[in-house]
Amino acid sequence: MKRCIGWLAGVVLLVAFLAFQAGAQVERIVIAAGTDEDKALTDINNEQDASKRLALYQDFVQKFSSNPQAAAYGNWQLAQAYAAAGDYAKALDSGDKALAVAPRDLGIIATQASTATQAKNSLKAVEYSAKGGEICHSVGKETKPQDMSDEDFARKISSEKDSIQESCDFLETTALNAMSAETSAKNRWAEIEKFTAGFPGSKYQDQVTKFVVYTLGPGQLNDQTRLVAFGEKMLANDPNSILALLLLGSYHLDAGNSGKAISYAQKVIELSKVDSPDADKKVKISAGTAHNTIGWAYLKQEKTTAAIPELKTAAALTKGVDDQQYVRAMYGLGFAYAKENRLTEAREVLTPASKIPGPMQAMTEDLLLKVNRARAKGN
Repeated sequence: MKRCIGWLAGVVLLVAFLAFQAGAQVERIVIAAGTDEDKALTDINNEQDASKRLALYQDFVQKFSSNPQAAAYGNWQLAQAYAAAGDYAKALDSGDKALAVAPRDLGIIATQASTATQAKNSLKAVEYSAKGGEICHSVGKETKPQDMSDEDFARKISSEKDSIQESCDFLETTALNAMSAETSAKNRWAEIEKFTAGFPGSKYQDQVTKFVVYTLGPGQLNDQTRLVAFGEKMLANDPNSILALLLLGSYHLDAGNSGKAISYAQKVIELSKVDSPDADKKVKISAGTAHNTIGWAYLKQEKTTAAIPELKTAAALTKGVDDQQYVRAMYGLGFAYAKENRLTEAREVLTPASKIPGPMQAMTEDLLLKVNRARAKGN
């Protein structure tokens, strides 16, 4: 008879809530009941003193080093005990020894990700989490055994996915939080690459894309080549990715490729369906940003008359939901009106926009000043 070794509840707070899932791992450590290893573990579990229990696990690992499963379990428990004591280096080392034996055990991986988080090592936290993510996404991709019916195989896969879902969600969230806490742009980019490999189609794709834009943008790595490559990769995986389309549209607008910018933006407008009764704030911002891109592209093409309705729509969609996109649209309108010598209309759109704080406030105030001077001369 064999039994699966479960969690020691409460050893590490961030991992304890997963305790009930001990039997729900893709890979599990198994030790035969009634063996010397099993009896030793029973004695350890009965020890209430944490420091004594730690010493007993150290002895257990040494005594049963020839039994990989037992040593792996002992190292796993040592990892949690060391983490609880604040010795994160020893905790990660012990956990890695356990993973060497059971590399697909989501419980051990979750312990390591939590410990790395406690140690404020974001890179390692994402690395462990992404490793778990790859395992989570591998479920259901195995070949069906010849002696198993399609129905039984489908039930088996469904059951396995359900059993690991909370562990997979935990790892995905842990990775996202680690990236949020990362202060190094170089490390954050490495984490983003690991995350996207481990969690394809993540429910946090919006947040991750924002990390990408920030990390590769000015003031950080300032790497437009990688930014575009990331957007194109997203689009290859999902041709209807609004985030990727907006990202590439913005890039081509700044790069002077107005035609491409307009093409990407028009696809966003088509997908957004902003006229739908259930269009929310996110939809309005996406569509407003796309109309902004088209309006500014027309301005760069010297098509001022065509730009005005696009910028008006952008302003209407973003007013009250995205101040910076709203200012961008209003500034563009003010510029277009001034160019057509419609100075009163220019003043009307620039005046409220000039009062909104942000990166465009100074240039909006400057354009408003020029418009007012021009109007004064005209009078």
